[in-house]
Amino acid sequence: MALSKEESYTIEDIYALPDGERAELIDGHIYYMAPPTYKHQKIVMELSASIRNYIKQHKGSCEVIPAPFAVHLDETSNTYVEPDISVICDKNKLDDNGCNNLQHLNGCTLVECFCSDFSYT
Repeated sequence: MALSKEESYTIEDIYALPDGERAELIDGHIYYMAPPTYKHQKIVMELSASIRNYIKQHKGSCEVIPAPFAVHLDETSNTYVEPDISVICDKNKLDDNGCNNLQHLNGCTLVECFCSDFSYT
């Protein structure tokens, strides 16, 4: 009996999702994301503002970008995430499609906020 092949997805599959459907792609597997709660968005907004203000006060040049924002962790096009907050200090990694090739995370901080009212299925 032949084993069924597990399907592997690419970034093209993510971009082909219907408008408004959010998902992340990790090692070729798609993980769909539920819309964030009010509490979650409030935390993300306050934290983003605090980080941005700190960078500005210290005359830094890093960019603070809230989700949805594409972060490609490698060059193989099978890992794509949308962190709640991305702090990008290496502007060479930024383009119109997001942030590229962060496999070593040099010059970058990714923040994911978790709230106690989340339910996971």
